[in-house]
Amino acid sequence: MSDRRPRAARRRQPEPARAPVAPESSAEEPSVIQASLYREGRKVSSPATLAETYRQLREHPDGMAWIGLHRPTEEELHSLAAEFDLHELAVEDALEAHQRPKLERYGDTLFVVLRAARYLDAQEEVDFGELHVFVGPDFLISVRHGAAPDLSAVRRRMEENPDLLALGPEAVLYAILDAVVDGYAPVVAGVQNDVDEIETEVFGGDPAVSRRIYELSREMVEFQRATRPLVGMLHGLMAGFAKYGTDEELQRYLRDVADHVTHTSERVDGFRQALTEILTVNATLVTQQQNTEMRALAEAGFEQNEEIKKISSWAAILFAPTLVGTIYGMNFDNMPELHWAGGYPFAVLLMAAVCTSLYFIFKRKDWL
Repeated sequence: MSDRRPRAARRRQPEPARAPVAPESSAEEPSVIQASLYREGRKVSSPATLAETYRQLREHPDGMAWIGLHRPTEEELHSLAAEFDLHELAVEDALEAHQRPKLERYGDTLFVVLRAARYLDAQEEVDFGELHVFVGPDFLISVRHGAAPDLSAVRRRMEENPDLLALGPEAVLYAILDAVVDGYAPVVAGVQNDVDEIETEVFGGDPAVSRRIYELSREMVEFQRATRPLVGMLHGLMAGFAKYGTDEELQRYLRDVADHVTHTSERVDGFRQALTEILTVNATLVTQQQNTEMRALAEAGFEQNEEIKKISSWAAILFAPTLVGTIYGMNFDNMPELHWAGGYPFAVLLMAAVCTSLYFIFKRKDWL
């Protein structure tokens, strides 16, 4: 990475001048956010087009070009590939995006894919961006997909520290890594707050908490995919310190970034485990609540059955004299009190006997 051979020995022959940075007729945000040339850690120019950037870099072979792009067109990336001899597989990845974090070396060019994150307070969710970085002996090209990360602060920081910027593209790469990893801290804080709120909602019986747990768990899976590979990538860079003659200051810088990303990765793993446990507790509480509701329904049903038994018992008791009285009131010659002197007492005694018998029968069965 620290090779400073003449440009002609390291690069294909440049193509003719290319088109401007962004078409004049486009109303969208230009693809090239900023292109700057630096010599000995200080900015010497800010070319307006890629073609002008190429020309000035050829005129100053001891300089460094830092080109920042946002969702570039295929033509722009192919122009950069032809000028800086970028590998076609890396260019294809940068065009398609949706790549996992990785670090690959193509000759003297390093290709790095990073997943940045930011916490959106209003929506209470994590937004992920993707950043592709090409690092060569005298150039650094950043290709950003998504709103995060904002590299303008990184550029200002490096320009305010010319001694660090003078160390070359490797220093810029480590500054970008540091910015991406530092951007994880507000996300961790926001997620921690969400987890605390979810715990309160779970024990408060909020019915919508299950959906929130599921959505946050999915975000933590994405967060793991962004941070876990980064740990191995940084250790891979540290393993190449001696081979590529990395400056001691940058070595300390990278170790600090590696410590931060390891800490973040452990926190994310903890969040995912905590959400899994919270989901289990929530399922248990929901089951208990359902059991309590079912028990209450069963008790209510039992009480209704008891009332129905009482009503049915008294209806049966009252039905007996009604039946006898109905027959008693029929217009037949041989009816009690008409042609049978003992008919009336017999009917009354019969009704009383039937009602008394039914009462004791239902009482024995605990219906009354």
